[in-house]
Amino acid sequence: MNTYQLQVVENTNKKEKPVKDQVPFGTTFTDHMYVLEYETEKGWYDPKIVPYGPISLDPAAMIFHYGQTVFEGMKAYHTEDGRVLLFRPEKNFERLNLSSERLSIPALDEKLALEHLTALIKLEKDWVPKTPGTSLYIRPYIISTDANLAVGPSQTYKYMVILSPVGSYFPGGLQPVVIHVEDKFTRAVKGGTGMAKTAGNYSSGYQAQANAKKEGNADVLWLDGVEKKYIEEVGSMNIFFKINGEVITPELNGSILKGITRMSIIELLDTWGIKVTEKRMSIDELYEAYDAGHVEEVFGTGTAAVISPVGELNWKGKKMIVNNHEIGELSQKIYDTITGIQTGKIEDTLGWTVEVK
Repeated sequence: MNTYQLQVVENTNKKEKPVKDQVPFGTTFTDHMYVLEYETEKGWYDPKIVPYGPISLDPAAMIFHYGQTVFEGMKAYHTEDGRVLLFRPEKNFERLNLSSERLSIPALDEKLALEHLTALIKLEKDWVPKTPGTSLYIRPYIISTDANLAVGPSQTYKYMVILSPVGSYFPGGLQPVVIHVEDKFTRAVKGGTGMAKTAGNYSSGYQAQANAKKEGNADVLWLDGVEKKYIEEVGSMNIFFKINGEVITPELNGSILKGITRMSIIELLDTWGIKVTEKRMSIDELYEAYDAGHVEEVFGTGTAAVISPVGELNWKGKKMIVNNHEIGELSQKIYDTITGIQTGKIEDTLGWTVEVK
């Protein structure tokens, strides 16, 4: 990213902010957005904060035809003492570049990207909701913009950041969900794009998720794409199991997303003296442990929910009821601690938060 000066064009036609903080996820956007351009000869150039609005693309822009795009998801939180905090944003930019490498997209300057993100959020500080459980969702993304139908990497790109105030993920409190174990469709395979945050990874899961919801499930647990045997992820979240006192999560194998929340939970549990085993685990092993009465807690992890407790897993007509559909003690403690750090209620001794000043 070239170190051209950041230009700020203020929006003179400010929007009305939501009357309530409980707004539907991803439908309301702030007054400004960040835009950065790329050309092969120039590199990244012309960083701007401009009024939020439509963008113009050629109908032949490669993003429409070959899906060369990556994105991230993070949040800004309002503290009780009036500060605005980001949670481990440098890790999101590291992962964005990792995704970009897989999709043949040029890397961003991570330090400058964070500086410019901070400038954008500072300008939009009044959009960070203050009600407990709410936050400002941050969506950085890159799209390929060449007007070219030839198959190959684009020579031009657009990097943007948009912001959206969101209500609490659990307005009624943490509620364990019912999950269908998916053994027909495939999310990703080792060597594919499963470890990248790219658009097609998500839309390819819609059909499986729709089928699962018809049967009363909230989401799907994906198995590996080769043997349909080994546990990978839940929907767009990583997954953890507490089995006979041991915390287990699938190992990163090239098809599983390197979750920031996943990483944070592993590090947090380490500070508590609780070891997390990262390993390949089959659905059969999980059912055997369940049948023996050893499955104590199951929870998904991600930016949106932090922790999403699982109360039931449905696999080939078999129901695995977890902790009597109640939230586990460890799940609750993790949720309370991470959200406490994110919102400044708990001292950040791990250096995870960045204050927007």
